[in-house]
Amino acid sequence: MGQLKIAKTKGTIESEMKKIEKCSLLILDDLFLIGLDAKEGSILMEIIEDRHGLKSIIITSQLPVESWYDAIGDPTVADAILDRIVHTAHKIFLTGDSVRKINAKKK
Repeated sequence: MGQLKIAKTKGTIESEMKKIEKCSLLILDDLFLIGLDAKEGSILMEIIEDRHGLKSIIITSQLPVESWYDAIGDPTVADAILDRIVHTAHKIFLTGDSVRKINAKKK
């Protein structure tokens, strides 16, 4: 999100968004680990809107879905993003030790 925010400031966001649009599968890893500011929220909304019903997105997050609303910040943007994600999502919940922790024990 940081690189896209910089691209928006520089005026190169359209070319960056076209690169994302070409991906048949977009993976957003560790989304909402750090909360989004207004610019990042609007960029994420645009990405979600452009792909909604057309192309797949995999989202990983350490936060439960219930906490995403607060992480997005702007309530209107949060409503729009979550409405497009939550109702069509296939949720997979992982439990147990992290892979990093398991690998550290092996060393």
